[in-house]
Amino acid sequence: MSASASNNEIVTVAGKQISYHVFGQGPDLFLLHGSGPGVTGMENFEGNVAAFSQHFRVYVPDLPGYGKSDAVEGVQDMASAELMIGFMDALGVESAAIIGNSFGGYVGARMAAAHPERVSKLVTIGGIGYGIFAPFPNEGINLLSEFAEDPTRARMEQWLRSMVYDKALITDELVDRRYKQAMEPKTLETTRIMYARAQMAAMGKMLESAIALKGLEFLTQITCPMLMCWGRDDRVSALDRALVPMRLIQNCELHVFPKCGHWAMIERKAEFEQTALGFLRR
Repeated sequence: MSASASNNEIVTVAGKQISYHVFGQGPDLFLLHGSGPGVTGMENFEGNVAAFSQHFRVYVPDLPGYGKSDAVEGVQDMASAELMIGFMDALGVESAAIIGNSFGGYVGARMAAAHPERVSKLVTIGGIGYGIFAPFPNEGINLLSEFAEDPTRARMEQWLRSMVYDKALITDELVDRRYKQAMEPKTLETTRIMYARAQMAAMGKMLESAIALKGLEFLTQITCPMLMCWGRDDRVSALDRALVPMRLIQNCELHVFPKCGHWAMIERKAEFEQTALGFLRR
Protein backbone atom coordinates (compact mmCIF):
# COMPACT_ATOMS: atom_id res chain seq x y z
CA MET A 1 0.00 0.00 0.00
CA SER A 2 1.38 3.43 -0.90
CA ALA A 3 1.41 6.51 1.33
CA SER A 4 -1.34 8.09 -0.74
CA ALA A 5 -3.56 5.03 -0.31
CA SER A 6 -3.91 5.34 3.47
CA ASN A 7 -6.82 7.26 4.97
CA ASN A 8 -6.53 9.19 8.23
CA GLU A 9 -8.20 6.98 10.84
CA ILE A 10 -9.31 7.71 14.42
CA VAL A 11 -9.49 5.41 17.43
CA THR A 12 -10.56 6.32 20.98
CA VAL A 13 -8.20 5.31 23.80
CA ALA A 14 -9.00 6.09 27.45
CA GLY A 15 -11.41 8.77 26.29
CA LYS A 16 -8.83 10.38 23.99
CA GLN A 17 -8.99 10.40 20.21
CA ILE A 18 -5.81 9.19 18.50
CA SER A 19 -5.33 9.92 14.81
CA TYR A 20 -3.23 7.57 12.69
CA HIS A 21 -2.38 6.21 9.25
CA VAL A 22 -1.57 2.57 8.45
CA PHE A 23 0.34 1.08 5.51
CA GLY A 24 1.45 -2.32 4.23
CA GLN A 25 1.37 -5.84 5.61
CA GLY A 26 3.73 -7.86 7.80
CA PRO A 27 5.09 -7.60 11.35
CA ASP A 28 3.88 -4.48 13.16
CA LEU A 29 6.02 -1.34 13.16
CA PHE A 30 5.17 1.99 14.81
CA LEU A 31 6.69 5.29 13.62
CA LEU A 32 6.55 7.86 16.44
CA HIS A 33 7.22 11.47 15.51
CA GLY A 34 9.11 14.12 17.47
CA SER A 35 7.73 17.15 19.31
CA GLY A 36 7.72 20.77 18.26
CA PRO A 37 5.32 23.17 16.54
CA GLY A 38 3.47 21.88 13.50
CA VAL A 39 4.68 18.29 13.65
CA THR A 40 2.52 15.25 12.89
CA GLY A 41 3.27 11.61 12.24
CA MET A 42 3.11 12.02 8.48
CA GLU A 43 5.06 15.29 8.55
CA ASN A 44 8.01 13.39 10.02
CA PHE A 45 7.69 10.05 8.23
CA GLU A 46 5.70 10.43 4.99
CA GLY A 47 8.89 9.99 2.96
CA ASN A 48 9.78 6.73 4.72
CA VAL A 49 6.54 4.72 4.78
CA ALA A 50 7.03 3.33 1.27
CA ALA A 51 10.34 1.67 2.21
CA PHE A 52 9.16 0.27 5.55
CA SER A 53 5.72 -0.84 4.37
CA GLN A 54 7.35 -3.24 1.91
CA HIS A 55 8.32 -5.36 4.92
CA PHE A 56 6.04 -4.29 7.79
CA ARG A 57 2.53 -3.21 8.66
CA VAL A 58 3.38 0.40 9.49
CA TYR A 59 1.34 2.52 11.90
CA VAL A 60 1.97 6.29 11.91
CA PRO A 61 0.04 7.90 14.79
CA ASP A 62 -0.16 11.54 15.77
CA LEU A 63 1.09 11.58 19.36
CA PRO A 64 -1.18 13.21 21.98
CA GLY A 65 -1.56 16.94 21.44
CA TYR A 66 -0.37 16.82 17.82
CA GLY A 67 -2.20 16.63 14.51
CA LYS A 68 -5.75 15.43 15.13
CA SER A 69 -4.97 13.61 18.40
CA ASP A 70 -6.26 14.84 21.74
CA ALA A 71 -3.77 16.18 24.29
CA VAL A 72 -2.94 14.44 27.56
CA GLU A 73 -2.13 15.80 30.99
CA GLY A 74 0.94 15.02 33.08
CA VAL A 75 4.56 14.32 32.16
CA GLN A 76 4.29 14.17 28.39
CA ASP A 77 6.62 11.28 27.52
CA MET A 78 5.22 9.01 30.24
CA ALA A 79 1.57 9.89 29.56
CA SER A 80 2.05 9.50 25.81
CA ALA A 81 3.76 6.12 26.29
CA GLU A 82 0.85 4.76 28.30
CA LEU A 83 -1.64 6.07 25.75
CA MET A 84 0.36 4.39 22.97
CA ILE A 85 0.15 1.08 24.84
CA GLY A 86 -3.62 1.61 24.97
CA PHE A 87 -3.50 2.43 21.25
CA MET A 88 -1.81 -0.92 20.61
CA ASP A 89 -4.52 -2.64 22.66
CA ALA A 90 -7.27 -0.89 20.70
CA LEU A 91 -5.76 -2.08 17.41
CA GLY A 92 -5.14 -5.62 18.67
CA VAL A 93 -1.36 -5.29 18.35
CA GLU A 94 0.38 -7.51 20.90
CA SER A 95 3.96 -6.50 20.13
CA ALA A 96 5.62 -4.14 17.68
CA ALA A 97 8.94 -2.67 16.67
CA ILE A 98 9.19 1.09 17.16
CA ILE A 99 11.06 3.86 15.36
CA GLY A 100 10.94 7.12 17.29
CA ASN A 101 12.31 10.51 16.27
CA SER A 102 13.48 12.71 19.18
CA PHE A 103 10.50 12.93 21.61
CA GLY A 104 9.02 9.89 19.85
CA GLY A 105 12.20 8.03 20.80
CA TYR A 106 11.62 8.93 24.43
CA VAL A 107 8.04 7.70 24.18
CA GLY A 108 9.22 4.44 22.60
CA ALA A 109 11.90 4.04 25.28
CA ARG A 110 9.32 4.52 28.03
CA MET A 111 7.12 1.89 26.39
CA ALA A 112 10.02 -0.57 26.08
CA ALA A 113 11.08 -0.06 29.71
CA ALA A 114 7.62 -0.29 31.30
CA HIS A 115 6.15 -2.91 28.93
CA PRO A 116 9.07 -4.99 27.59
CA GLU A 117 6.76 -7.64 26.18
CA ARG A 118 5.14 -5.05 23.88
CA VAL A 119 8.28 -3.72 22.13
CA SER A 120 10.31 -6.16 20.03
CA LYS A 121 12.96 -3.71 18.79
CA LEU A 122 13.55 0.01 19.22
CA VAL A 123 15.16 2.53 16.88
CA THR A 124 15.64 6.10 18.08
CA ILE A 125 16.66 9.15 16.05
CA GLY A 126 18.41 11.77 18.19
CA GLY A 127 17.05 13.23 21.40
CA ILE A 128 17.24 10.45 23.97
CA GLY A 129 19.97 10.60 26.60
CA TYR A 130 21.94 13.01 28.76
CA GLY A 131 24.27 15.75 27.54
CA ILE A 132 27.80 15.48 28.95
CA PHE A 133 29.77 18.12 27.04
CA ALA A 134 27.25 20.39 25.28
CA PRO A 135 25.38 23.01 27.32
CA PHE A 136 21.66 22.70 27.94
CA PRO A 137 19.49 23.82 26.25
CA ASN A 138 21.05 23.38 22.82
CA GLU A 139 20.52 26.02 20.14
CA GLY A 140 17.50 24.31 18.60
CA ILE A 141 15.73 24.00 21.95
CA ASN A 142 16.33 27.69 22.69
CA LEU A 143 14.77 28.59 19.35
CA LEU A 144 11.84 26.30 20.13
CA SER A 145 11.31 28.09 23.46
CA GLU A 146 11.35 31.44 21.66
CA PHE A 147 8.64 30.18 19.31
CA ALA A 148 6.58 28.80 22.21
CA GLU A 149 6.53 32.21 23.89
CA ASP A 150 6.16 34.33 20.72
CA PRO A 151 4.90 32.17 17.84
CA THR A 152 5.63 33.92 14.55
CA ARG A 153 6.36 32.59 11.10
CA ALA A 154 9.88 34.02 11.27
CA ARG A 155 10.59 32.13 14.50
CA MET A 156 9.18 28.97 12.95
CA GLU A 157 11.58 29.28 10.03
CA GLN A 158 14.50 29.98 12.39
CA TRP A 159 13.73 26.88 14.43
CA LEU A 160 13.23 24.65 11.38
CA ARG A 161 16.60 25.75 9.99
CA SER A 162 18.24 24.57 13.22
CA MET A 163 16.84 21.08 12.65
CA VAL A 164 18.82 20.32 9.50
CA TYR A 165 22.33 20.39 8.09
CA ASP A 166 21.08 21.13 4.56
CA LYS A 167 19.14 24.41 4.77
CA ALA A 168 17.71 23.87 1.27
CA LEU A 169 15.27 21.42 2.87
CA ILE A 170 13.51 24.30 4.65
CA THR A 171 11.29 25.58 1.85
CA ASP A 172 8.66 28.32 2.09
CA GLU A 173 6.01 25.65 1.58
CA LEU A 174 7.32 23.63 4.53
CA VAL A 175 7.48 26.70 6.78
CA ASP A 176 3.93 27.73 5.84
CA ARG A 177 2.57 24.20 6.40
CA ARG A 178 4.26 23.75 9.76
CA TYR A 179 3.30 27.24 10.94
CA LYS A 180 -0.36 26.69 10.07
CA GLN A 181 -0.45 23.41 12.02
CA ALA A 182 1.57 24.92 14.89
CA MET A 183 -1.00 27.67 15.42
CA GLU A 184 -3.81 25.17 15.93
CA PRO A 185 -4.77 25.88 19.59
CA LYS A 186 -4.26 22.33 20.95
CA THR A 187 -0.88 22.00 19.24
CA LEU A 188 0.29 25.43 20.40
CA GLU A 189 -0.71 24.66 23.99
CA THR A 190 1.20 21.36 23.88
CA THR A 191 4.29 23.19 22.59
CA ARG A 192 4.03 25.74 25.42
CA ILE A 193 3.63 23.04 28.05
CA MET A 194 6.79 21.29 26.89
CA TYR A 195 9.07 24.15 25.83
CA ALA A 196 8.23 27.37 27.70
CA ARG A 197 11.36 29.00 29.15
CA ALA A 198 10.25 28.27 32.72
CA GLN A 199 9.99 24.57 31.88
CA MET A 200 13.42 24.56 30.24
CA ALA A 201 14.94 26.42 33.22
CA ALA A 202 13.54 23.84 35.64
CA MET A 203 14.88 21.01 33.50
CA GLY A 204 18.27 22.71 33.30
CA LYS A 205 18.52 22.89 37.09
CA MET A 206 17.69 19.21 37.34
CA LEU A 207 20.33 18.30 34.78
CA GLU A 208 23.01 20.23 36.67
CA SER A 209 22.88 17.64 39.41
CA ALA A 210 24.31 14.14 39.22
CA ILE A 211 21.06 13.06 40.82
CA ALA A 212 19.49 13.80 37.44
CA LEU A 213 20.82 10.48 36.23
CA LYS A 214 18.12 8.89 38.36
CA GLY A 215 15.71 10.29 35.81
CA LEU A 216 17.31 7.97 33.28
CA GLU A 217 17.16 4.81 35.39
CA PHE A 218 14.30 3.60 33.20
CA LEU A 219 16.83 3.12 30.39
CA THR A 220 18.38 0.21 32.31
CA GLN A 221 15.02 -1.57 32.07
CA ILE A 222 15.08 -1.67 28.26
CA THR A 223 15.86 -5.25 27.27
CA CYS A 224 14.92 -5.34 23.58
CA PRO A 225 17.59 -4.78 20.92
CA MET A 226 18.01 -1.03 20.34
CA LEU A 227 19.60 1.08 17.63
CA MET A 228 20.30 4.77 18.24
CA CYS A 229 20.65 6.87 15.08
CA TRP A 230 22.17 10.32 15.34
CA GLY A 231 23.10 13.19 13.06
CA ARG A 232 26.69 14.21 13.66
CA ASP A 233 25.66 17.87 13.20
CA ASP A 234 22.53 17.81 15.37
CA ARG A 235 22.01 21.30 16.88
CA VAL A 236 18.91 20.26 18.83
CA SER A 237 20.32 17.22 20.67
CA ALA A 238 24.11 17.10 20.53
CA LEU A 239 25.79 13.78 19.78
CA ASP A 240 27.30 13.49 23.27
CA ARG A 241 23.80 12.74 24.60
CA ALA A 242 24.20 9.23 23.15
CA LEU A 243 27.01 8.23 25.52
CA VAL A 244 25.00 7.65 28.70
CA PRO A 245 22.26 5.50 27.10
CA MET A 246 24.94 3.50 25.29
CA ARG A 247 26.26 2.51 28.73
CA LEU A 248 22.92 2.09 30.49
CA ILE A 249 21.00 0.07 27.88
CA GLN A 250 21.96 -3.60 27.73
CA ASN A 251 21.76 -4.24 23.99
CA CYS A 252 22.30 -0.89 22.31
CA GLU A 253 24.03 0.12 19.08
CA LEU A 254 24.81 3.60 17.69
CA HIS A 255 24.95 4.74 14.07
CA VAL A 256 26.11 8.32 13.30
CA PHE A 257 25.24 10.01 10.00
CA PRO A 258 27.62 12.72 8.77
CA LYS A 259 26.34 16.03 7.37
CA CYS A 260 23.06 15.42 9.16
CA GLY A 261 21.02 17.31 11.73
CA HIS A 262 18.05 16.22 13.88
CA TRP A 263 16.06 14.57 11.06
CA ALA A 264 18.14 11.61 9.91
CA MET A 265 15.06 9.99 8.37
CA ILE A 266 14.71 13.03 6.08
CA GLU A 267 18.27 14.30 5.53
CA ARG A 268 19.81 10.85 5.14
CA LYS A 269 16.67 9.11 3.94
CA ALA A 270 18.22 6.27 1.90
CA GLU A 271 21.04 5.59 4.38
CA PHE A 272 18.66 5.72 7.35
CA GLU A 273 16.16 3.35 5.75
CA GLN A 274 18.92 0.90 4.82
CA THR A 275 20.42 1.04 8.33
CA ALA A 276 17.10 0.76 10.18
CA LEU A 277 15.73 -2.00 7.93
CA GLY A 278 18.96 -3.97 8.32
CA PHE A 279 18.61 -3.75 12.08
CA LEU A 280 14.88 -4.47 12.20
CA ARG A 281 15.07 -7.45 9.85
CA ARG A 282 18.24 -8.93 11.35
